[in-house]
Amino acid sequence: MPNKYVFPGGALDDQDRDIPVHRDLVPHVRAILNQQSEPDKSARLALAAIRELFEETGLALGQPGQTEQDVPPDWAGFVARGLLPDLGALDVIFRAVTPAGRPRRFDARFFMARVEDITGDPDDFSEACDELSHLHWVPLADARKLALPFITEIVLSEVEARLRTGPRPVPFFNHVGERSHFRMLTA
Repeated sequence: MPNKYVFPGGALDDQDRDIPVHRDLVPHVRAILNQQSEPDKSARLALAAIRELFEETGLALGQPGQTEQDVPPDWAGFVARGLLPDLGALDVIFRAVTPAGRPRRFDARFFMARVEDITGDPDDFSEACDELSHLHWVPLADARKLALPFITEIVLSEVEARLRTGPRPVPFFNHVGERSHFRMLTA
């Protein structure tokens, strides 16, 4: 999305499986991710989120750990840092499916994690790929003033609500036929 501020993200890769992890998903996150998905796709979705965060920003949501297992190329840089992905640091906060007929479709899960769970300097974007530009942290109050896609505005509203009230059901926005549907997912 040129000239828009977006979250890091991307696609689920075949390589997002069988990666040793530091900590597994917490049960309520696993339960929500498994709703309306292939059985036990939850860990793969969380691994994809951590991999995309690392690829696009250089930030590692992992903890020190080693593996003797061969890791796929997309994970080599992460594991070379002496880290294993920390799935337990993720909370799922939103799911959205693009309407049929749109030129770009997605079935996205949005995650939130604490900056304290990033290993290394959270302001160091030096290892980011060139897919995103102008990487920097923005105060939540200022983020709403940026050029944002509609779905990003909606997800930021959910972030604000969660920071204010704590855990809550996960909004799910999708389309069936000509109608949009909005419901809440619970574990």
